Amino acid sequence: LQGDWSSDVWLFRSVIGDVVRGFEQGLASFYWQPQAVACGGRFNPEAMTAAHKILPCGTKVKVTNKRNGRSVVVTINDRGPYVAGRIIDLSRAAARTIDMTGAGVVPVSLERF
Repeated sequence: LQGDWSSDVWLFRSVIGDVVRGFEQGLASFYWQPQAVACGGRFNPEAMTAAHKILPCGTKVKVTNKRNGRSVVVTINDRGPYVAGRIIDLSRAAARTIDMTGAGVVPVSLERF
């Protein structure tokens, strides 16, 4: 390796540590397109589900919209989001519950159950 990677390693450990401890903050988006999901089956936009990059399939997560305080509990059943800066992709129904469909992307906090 070349250069000083210490700050990158610290950031990686910090982010992964937050996920493992069960708390994360960042941006959420939502999706509605029918497709296969990483955990098996088909995506249902009216189910309380979400995509996360590393949380295990079946994990329950409380997602709170930091703009209005509304929360929803979702089950991780897919992988993503694949857009830089986003930490979770919610189903349309979950997004509607926390009133974020108009904005499309909102700051959220995640709490793992």
